[in-house]
Amino acid sequence: MKLSSKPSPPRDEQGLTLVEMLVVLAILALVVGLVAPRVVDYLGRAKSTTAKLQIENLAAGLDLFRLDVGRYPSQSEGLAALAQRPSALPAWKGPYIKGDGVPPDPWGRPYTYRIPGRDGRAFDVLSLGADGAPGGSGENQDIGN
Repeated sequence: MKLSSKPSPPRDEQGLTLVEMLVVLAILALVVGLVAPRVVDYLGRAKSTTAKLQIENLAAGLDLFRLDVGRYPSQSEGLAALAQRPSALPAWKGPYIKGDGVPPDPWGRPYTYRIPGRDGRAFDVLSLGADGAPGGSGENQDIGN
């Protein structure tokens, strides 16, 4: 009696060898190594651009507030005066910004409002960037009006 053995499957049905899998993984690692830094850089630039646009909108809201009330919000009223009527301001016709309130900067922190502003400006609205500290460069750079 002859022992029956299964015939081996054709080569194209056997799957990948360990060497082939390692080559695929090496190629994937190279692609991720080249693409990931660009994606991270793009994300950082997108947050900085978003902060600039939000600051421009806040500055426009501050100008509208001044047209209605005759002055910019005080330091104690802050940017919240653009979304909610400060007490004893009958000339307030806001809200002067869209949404429920003043949005945080793209890194989740509140924008800084200073009145009077520096360098002869009426006011300053700024974000301290990704690091949340004054100064910096790149993504950590302060962004203001």
